[in-house]
Amino acid sequence: MGSPQADAIFYSTGPFNSYMDQDEQPKHLPESLPNEAIGEDEHSRPQPADEPIPTVDTQDLFRVMRHTVDRLEKDKTARGDLKILSRTLRELRYAFTVFRPFRRRRKVTIFGSARTPPEHPEYQAGVELGRRFAGHGWMVITGAGGGIMEAGHRGAGREASMGLNIMLPFEQSANPYIDGDAKLVTMKYFFTRKLMFVKECSAVICLPGGFGTLDEAFETITLMQTGKQTMIPLVLVDHPGGSYWHDMGKFIDKQLLGNGMISPADGNLYRITNSIDEAMDTVLGFYKVYHSMRYVNDHVVMRLKRRLTDEHLERIRAEYSDILAGGTFQQRDALPEESGEPDLAEMPRLVFHFNRRSLGRMRGLIDVINH
Repeated sequence: MGSPQADAIFYSTGPFNSYMDQDEQPKHLPESLPNEAIGEDEHSRPQPADEPIPTVDTQDLFRVMRHTVDRLEKDKTARGDLKILSRTLRELRYAFTVFRPFRRRRKVTIFGSARTPPEHPEYQAGVELGRRFAGHGWMVITGAGGGIMEAGHRGAGREASMGLNIMLPFEQSANPYIDGDAKLVTMKYFFTRKLMFVKECSAVICLPGGFGTLDEAFETITLMQTGKQTMIPLVLVDHPGGSYWHDMGKFIDKQLLGNGMISPADGNLYRITNSIDEAMDTVLGFYKVYHSMRYVNDHVVMRLKRRLTDEHLERIRAEYSDILAGGTFQQRDALPEESGEPDLAEMPRLVFHFNRRSLGRMRGLIDVINH
């Protein structure tokens, strides 16, 4: 970091430049893309998820960032700390640039072991998942390495693949299905890479893996449990004869739930299955009626693909009043504060004053909305 050689590696020439030149001109969505693969407008995505629609001008944010840099200089910040900050900012800026042309296209992040061989049933499951998601118009994000990561890209094909590689001294070169592609980003830090994995996707699939896979699975659960990640489907997939995630589920039930460290509703934040069909149904079914959500002041605004019937709305009011901080569930049109997403303006909204605690219950509410 900081040397000419390191900068040359990070700011690689070649196919990357085609995306860097498009910084202000995001690609349009393909005309043939099905509606189920179209997500949200990038400029209105809340980050973190529990922040309301912003009222601060973009130029104000640039001024705050420049002021922070001035303070770092005045504070005589150590060179090592500055190198971390500088590299982090450059990595994220570049990753944002690469992902920006594809922001409205739904993507699934697939995690799993880099060491799973092609003949293993879990590798084959990764190939099949990648193939099926690409068939629905989704893109597939992986860590760009071998094993399950390679399998997901192999199934999706290069056009529907995006990669977030990590610089390691061992076992992590890019797989042949993404290597050299403009949609591949190589990062130095795990924390910037992990941010992009979850920030840019509409679903997460975890196949069996090592410490890294466990870390990514539990971080995704933690982010949703604390409201820092917009609710997404998370599916933990074993191959038909496997028990990796089922055994983990037993540990969670016995040790975490049994000792009162999580609530029963937190189990809604993930699904464990041995079936690819069930994994696909869980992800695609999550967006059957529910589309996306925003916080507007103190209220959650869920955008829906169709209006709920009166009976459906009354069921929600009866079963989920415990997650309210006040008032009731209301079905209404788009709020004035949502004017930044005109493509979603015609969608009906489910609006309620959420208590900001019952995230597992909110995940269950989305299932009720969809069914």
